Amino acid sequence: MESLLARLERRFGRFAIPNVPTFVAGGMAIVFVLALTKQQFLGALTLDVARVRQGQVWRLVTYLFIPSSMSPIWMFFSVYWTWLVGRSLEQEWGAFRLNLYYLLGMIGTTVAAFLTGGAVGNTWLNLSMFFAFATLFPNYSITLFFVIPIKVKWMALLSAGFLLFSALTGDWVDRAAIAAAMVNYAVFFGEHLVGLLRRRNVEVRQAARRVAMSSTPPPSHDRTCAMCGKRQSDGADIRVCSCAKCQPSRSLCLEHARNH
Repeated sequence: MESLLARLERRFGRFAIPNVPTFVAGGMAIVFVLALTKQQFLGALTLDVARVRQGQVWRLVTYLFIPSSMSPIWMFFSVYWTWLVGRSLEQEWGAFRLNLYYLLGMIGTTVAAFLTGGAVGNTWLNLSMFFAFATLFPNYSITLFFVIPIKVKWMALLSAGFLLFSALTGDWVDRAAIAAAMVNYAVFFGEHLVGLLRRRNVEVRQAARRVAMSSTPPPSHDRTCAMCGKRQSDGADIRVCSCAKCQPSRSLCLEHARNH
């Protein structure tokens, strides 16, 4: 996948749009302010397929700017978090790869909306961005409620649980929207996740092998008299003799070691 992305970037990289996270976060802030004056304004932005077919084609894009909450405090954090996640991905990948990742999520969300006929927002698409951020920067730490530090990898696990719960309890519109919005994550990180699972399996097998080896008693060195065959395990006093007659050295019982 990495080689394909590199080829695409060499060929189409000049068409990349920089600072997309800034545009999206700014658009969310503007929509929030406008929605405060007229609540039904949000309804004109959702990805409603029926309305798109009637000519309201702006909905194919405007759903990207719908705020996740109308609470001013949560809205502030939502805008800031969207910008932070997107900006970090753009700095890590470059504008072209971020554009491609976001575009794949948009296409998947749009296709799912047309297949199911349901109206959807940007919740799952934004969550796919967060999963990409958590995969690339798992140890990035944030402070919840200005008190509790937590790494984003744990937040991603909680978000994955929420996503699974929503898929199990939601209708087919929700399930299709979730699956479609995660296409970009599967394309970009599928090989990475498979590699992690393989390495994990190898580590588990190696750990089991080390435990098995440590629990196995070391092999005993049971010496045997070269002349009479008496064994050390049977109680015989076996010595290693290296006299002139025993070149190279050989094991002998005490009796034959004294007289041979």
